[in-house]
Amino acid sequence: MTTTYAALLRGINVGGSRKVPMADLRALLEELGHGAVRTHLQSGQAVFRAGSGDEESLAAGLAAAIERRFGFAVDVIVRDHAYLRAVVDACPFPAAELAPKQLHVTYFSAPVDAGRFAEIDRAACLPEEFRLGDRALYLYAPDGLGRSRLAELLSRPRVTKGVVATTRNWNTVEKLVELTAPRAAG
Repeated sequence: MTTTYAALLRGINVGGSRKVPMADLRALLEELGHGAVRTHLQSGQAVFRAGSGDEESLAAGLAAAIERRFGFAVDVIVRDHAYLRAVVDACPFPAAELAPKQLHVTYFSAPVDAGRFAEIDRAACLPEEFRLGDRALYLYAPDGLGRSRLAELLSRPRVTKGVVATTRNWNTVEKLVELTAPRAAG
């Protein structure tokens, strides 16, 4: 039995550094024994099938292979279709009514509790808002991520300490659900 997963690589191919060409990433995943490998965009999303392993071991194996191949460490989160679908289904914001640049999901490598965010003055950031989900944070940023004061506060080291966190816009969130769906994997 194989499962289709999405690998989310943090902080590659931005600003001219930490380059990981998508063709090389696909080849690396195939060398690791994964099948039906595809990539999405240049910003670090890959979809693959694996017959064994769990999300954490698959992420660790890919991270180690990337470091060996490219000479730098990359944080990797791996999630299966069911999880990705559940993140979309649990969205606390009216996604269908928002522009994709206004809604983002930060995926965490482990569960996080609300206490991590206690020092953030939510009222001072309005109309921006965030809500926690299962190993995910939903961010509504009406002017986009690049102009978001709240996004900057949420990415501070004291907030993300001890977990890998990587953010995707809503278009990418939905595309990963589509690409990992059993019908798309066939």
